[in-house]
Amino acid sequence: MAALVKGVRGAVRPLLPVAQIWDLDARRWVRALRRSPLKVVFPSGQMVERRRAPGKQPRKAVSEATPHEPRQKQPPQMSPSETPVTWEESGLRYDKAFSGDRRLSSVMTIVKSRPFREKKGKILLEGRRLIADALKAGAVPKVFFFSRLEYIKELPVDKLKGVSLIKVKFEDIKDWSDLVTPQGIMGIFAKPDHVKMTYPKTQLHHSLPLLLICDNLRDPGNLGTILRSAAGAGCSKVLLTKGCVDAWEPKVLRAGMGAHFQVPIINNLEWEAVPNYLPPDTRVHVADNCGLYAQAQMSNKASDHGRVCDRRFLKIHKYDDEVVEEDLETGASKDWLPDVEVQSYDLDWTEEPAAVVIGGETHGVSLESLQLAESTGGKRLLIPVVPGVDSLNSAMAASILLFEGKRQLRVRAEHLSRDRSYH
Repeated sequence: MAALVKGVRGAVRPLLPVAQIWDLDARRWVRALRRSPLKVVFPSGQMVERRRAPGKQPRKAVSEATPHEPRQKQPPQMSPSETPVTWEESGLRYDKAFSGDRRLSSVMTIVKSRPFREKKGKILLEGRRLIADALKAGAVPKVFFFSRLEYIKELPVDKLKGVSLIKVKFEDIKDWSDLVTPQGIMGIFAKPDHVKMTYPKTQLHHSLPLLLICDNLRDPGNLGTILRSAAGAGCSKVLLTKGCVDAWEPKVLRAGMGAHFQVPIINNLEWEAVPNYLPPDTRVHVADNCGLYAQAQMSNKASDHGRVCDRRFLKIHKYDDEVVEEDLETGASKDWLPDVEVQSYDLDWTEEPAAVVIGGETHGVSLESLQLAESTGGKRLLIPVVPGVDSLNSAMAASILLFEGKRQLRVRAEHLSRDRSYH
């Protein structure tokens, strides 16, 4: 019996590899036949007929039906990212991008790198309203990334000709965006030139002889808020000195809420070049961030307040240590420290074209700003605060001063109008 079982095992063993080989060949044969539109015959003898798509003929039948007609060349196949799609009402074309598209990586490069923005002269704008404001002001678009075609159709068609339009997945835009709720459209623009921009007529109509100079402002949120206040107050121009955060950084753009395209902004200026951008006879006033004005006002010693601010200025800017120690011991400032008169912010300081300097919260105003204020007959403008409060936020101080300047100019204009009507 054992011998019989052994013999049976010996007889069955060779069949396994044969069955495996046959099964493997059968699979290869079936895979090859899948390309045929006719019939599939399996090793068991079963025959399955595959139906063709309606209107589709076999290649052989087509060649026999038209033996004398030349065969038309098929257009070359294009990858999905290179296949343009059009919409009839505008005649514009757009591409569909997939993950790994190299064009998408340029977006993050622009966002993260200020040297790249300055070298290539390109900026990134996000959101339908900001992009619409930019186009209206004359900014030149280069590329648009969007997740829905409706977002592009909302933009002026004449502004989109010659612009690369790329449709991407919303998830990709969400990964790039810093917004809590991304709007599904981003655009790469040429860096705007304030000379070539077309600002709103209403903004130009309400423009005032009032300028803003930003001195070493490094917080993007503060700068964006300040630009928004400058546009709201009717400033004729905003100057940014070297050391300030880039005005075209995405966080500044987001906080500015379109102010970049409502008021001219001149970026990255040396202090020596600042007077070239000021109207004739402009007086430059400095926002004093020394919060001890309340104590000085209570004691009616404005000169004491000036000495306190000078002492603090020397400490913050860390000039020559021996000079600082000497000044702190004597309580007097050296001749090289500009002598700028202290004045409350609500007293009249707009009798001439005025410029206001706003300093950063960390270092305050610079020595150069005080020197410019002294040379133009400007003042230190103080905003009273409660004792114990060091200073106001830079954006808040700028808003208070700019709208106070607007109030003073409006009151002066009303007085002039009454005098003319009286005479």
